[in-house]
Amino acid sequence: MSENKQLTAAQRADLRTVAAMIVPASEEYKVPGADDAVIQADMLATLGRDTALVAQALDHLAQLAGKPLAELDEARRDTVALEFRSRGAAAATLVRVVLQCYYRDDRVLRSLGLELRAPFPKGYVLPDGDWSLLDPVKARGGTLRGAT
Repeated sequence: MSENKQLTAAQRADLRTVAAMIVPASEEYKVPGADDAVIQADMLATLGRDTALVAQALDHLAQLAGKPLAELDEARRDTVALEFRSRGAAAATLVRVVLQCYYRDDRVLRSLGLELRAPFPKGYVLPDGDWSLLDPVKARGGTLRGAT
């Protein structure tokens, strides 16, 4: 599948369904779910190079479900989602796409108390964390090829 190819209507419906499962709307925090029309439009407009993996993930979900995920009841969707979650790069790409689009929505940023602006040039100050958590990664040594 070409990265410029659009998702089918069934894939778009399943993307909306999966997005709502990943991030449901919250009345308590006054934020939409990831299935919101504005957030969905952002996802579809910015899929780019991820289109093929997202389509593959959505097709795999439909295959596990035996029909489009959007046509299943909530209990069956949850069962299919549990089986799907352990499946490789396509599943990870699908979740990443949903989350990155959700967390750049102005309504969501406002609910988190973040200023509606690009992160740079001002940047955001992060509290110092426990750098020792990186020790196992450092101990593995370099696994990447050096620049030539």
